[in-house]
Amino acid sequence: MKTAMIIGISGQDGAYLSKLLLEKGYRIVGTSRDAQVSPFANLTRLDIRSSVTTESMALNDFRSVISILKKVKPDEIYNLAGQSSVGLSFDQPVETFESISIGTLNLLEGLRFLELPARMYNASSSECFGNTNGQPADEATPFRPRSPYAAAKSAAFWAVANYREAYGLFACSGILFNHESPLRPERFVTRKIVKAACRIARGERRKLSLGNIDIQRDWGWAPEYVDAMWRMLQQAKPDDFVIASGKTKKLEDFVQAVFSNLGLNWLEHVECNPELLRPTDIMVSRANPDKSLKNLGWKASYMMEDVAKLMVEAQMESMVE
Repeated sequence: MKTAMIIGISGQDGAYLSKLLLEKGYRIVGTSRDAQVSPFANLTRLDIRSSVTTESMALNDFRSVISILKKVKPDEIYNLAGQSSVGLSFDQPVETFESISIGTLNLLEGLRFLELPARMYNASSSECFGNTNGQPADEATPFRPRSPYAAAKSAAFWAVANYREAYGLFACSGILFNHESPLRPERFVTRKIVKAACRIARGERRKLSLGNIDIQRDWGWAPEYVDAMWRMLQQAKPDDFVIASGKTKKLEDFVQAVFSNLGLNWLEHVECNPELLRPTDIMVSRANPDKSLKNLGWKASYMMEDVAKLMVEAQMESMVE
């Protein structure tokens, strides 16, 4: 039985990855800053909390990282931790940078110091690319980060690449484009839109305020993106991959899809609020995921319209419970 250590197990991706790996027969050890008080609500929601072992580990504390690595001795490590909101990173840039870049460096150094043969996956982000002038980004596209979050993810990406080349670690990064699910926190715009639209449909509110709805993103379904993470660690050699649907849509299109699933005209309920605009933003995010299909045999099955429908159905069901 392989042991997988999932750092950031309480988040959306951590929960879905845990479910996937349990189905594959893995022993799962998840870490949290304070596992004794963390509710692990997403694991409970997926009905797998009792199947997962948890440990307390502070990723920005090297001693803590070393201690847990020695105790768990994982075969595979999935680093999904760190401050995950682009918008929040403008308000908390130092915390964002430390939790992502320093945390990743501590993990890499811990693997090198202990000479553990574990394979490591690092969660990178399409935000690293910045604006590509509408051109699809692939693994060779230069990084031009436009937020503290993206700068931190870029630093972590290059740390992984450096340790792979310098010390021979099996370490790779998945450059994931936007991937959503009902487990997304409400601070993310997709979940904000879905929850507000469902409340409007139930007559509980009338308006939804958004920032720039002209931005374009590549949206996918989170439960199938974690499969790509696992596939990366099953390769003969470590490598980095862009993971995306390959289809880019406007945020306006997502809004329209959500409201349409509820039988509503979004134009009657959505208003734009300039106060919600970010200091800098990426207007068009476009991906070329050909390498993941060729090397991993992975391709997204769910497009943006599917994601909107599934999230609306889950939100409405949760409101009935």
